[in-house]
Parts: sequence; C-alpha cells; structure tokens
Amino acid sequence: MAPETLDIVSRVHQTLIKKGLTVSVAESCTGGLLSHLLTKLPGSSAFFEAGIVSYSRKSKEELLGIPRETITRQGIVSEKIAKEMAGKIRALTETDFSIATTGNLGPAVLEGKDRGLIYIAVSGSHGIVARQLRLGGGREANKKEAALRSLELLLEVINSA
Repeated sequence: MAPETLDIVSRVHQTLIKKGLTVSVAESCTGGLLSHLLTKLPGSSAFFEAGIVSYSRKSKEELLGIPRETITRQGIVSEKIAKEMAGKIRALTETDFSIATTGNLGPAVLEGKDRGLIYIAVSGSHGIVARQLRLGGGREANKKEAALRSLELLLEVINSA
C-alpha cells in the first residue's frame, strides 16, 4: 500500500476505534475500493458494519431505496444522489457515519457529465456533507483519488462533530 494511502487508512482506523464509532459505505464509482480500504487493517470489525456496491441505477433504486424520480431528475452522477446514498445506507445499517460515492470515471461522457466528475458524501448525526470532485486521471487513478478523498471527508466530518 502506498504511504499516502496507508496514512489516511490508519488515521481513519484509529479515529473510529478510539471514538467507538461505526461506519457503513454505499459505493458506485469506487466499486468496493472504499470497503477494501476500510477493512485493510486488523481490527476493522470494531467499526465497519457494511458496504454496498450499488453500481447500477437499478441497484440504487432496489437496494438503497432511492426514488426513481430522483435519479431521473438529478442523474446518477449528482450531489443529490451521493447524499441520498449516504443517508440511505446509514439508515439501513444504523451506523454513526456513512460514506457514499458516485461519479463518472470515464473514459466517455456519462449523462452529459465529463469524465472525472465525482460526488462524495458523508452522513452523520449532524446531517450530510457532500463534495464535488473534478479529477483528471484515468479510471483507476480517479477511483483511488475518490476513495482517499472520501476517507479524508469522513475524518473532517468526525473531527468537526
């Protein structure tokens, strides 16, 4: 694991364990990478409840319960969908926090939205915080960057609570 990745994973791991907090994940564009990173170090069962990869529109509707009308109006690649995903997985798993990712890794335009447009969201007791990312790498680089930025956002939200 790259030193930068290990650093953020370690900080998240230590923070969640030290504070006795739990987390769940609803991933689209990161395709399970967030769940993988959260469970990379021993002891993750103390805080990691569940991860769902809801890559398709259908899975967002059926597994997470996101209304079809919301997806149709906003598009899968949107801040609203990232927030819905974060809120729905947190409610389903009853965790302290949740993380969600959705976006276009590329190479083509999706829903009229450019490659590298990613939305991440973290849900906690004080609401849902979302961020838009505009990443310029290829699919794998964008996936990794989105996952790392999501973990950073989680730490930011936890530390501001």
